Amino acid sequence: MTPIVNLSLSVLTFLAQIFLLWVVIFALLSFEKIKKLAAKFLSERNAVLAVFFISLLATSGSLFYSQIAHFVPCELCWFQRIFMYPQVLILAIALFKKENKIIDYSLTLASVGLLISLYHNYIIYIAPTSATCSISSVSCATKFVLGLGYVTIPLMAATAFASIIAILLLQKFSDKQ
Repeated sequence: MTPIVNLSLSVLTFLAQIFLLWVVIFALLSFEKIKKLAAKFLSERNAVLAVFFISLLATSGSLFYSQIAHFVPCELCWFQRIFMYPQVLILAIALFKKENKIIDYSLTLASVGLLISLYHNYIIYIAPTSATCSISSVSCATKFVLGLGYVTIPLMAATAFASIIAILLLQKFSDKQ
């Protein structure tokens, strides 16, 4: 089951990275057009719903890896979880109560989570092998997953945080229309 989940999450990560690249390129080429497009398709409700599903998928994947695949999370993985897991709850409550003014809170959590995740990716992809992040028995440089030849768990987290930020910023900027 783990290889199927690895492949599925790696493909979803890759597709999300294509989305992020598209958003960045489109925003750089024509910021006004992306604001109009976001205003047309990305209501506050749709943004909250999309971000809820991203955070739910990220949380489910994280729990799968630790509880079913028995991958022991490193210290940085725990910190990333601290900023992803609450999103599921606050966004679910926002959806249930039809309260869409949660965007700033979710953006804050995702931004801090992304910074931690970027540092974790630095350790995995760039830092010398002697770099560590924790005093626990699990090194933050351990690659439990290497999907599609490059996708690791920290890269999945970074992509999820960046996707959340992109969707919420698109929604916020489309409001200023």
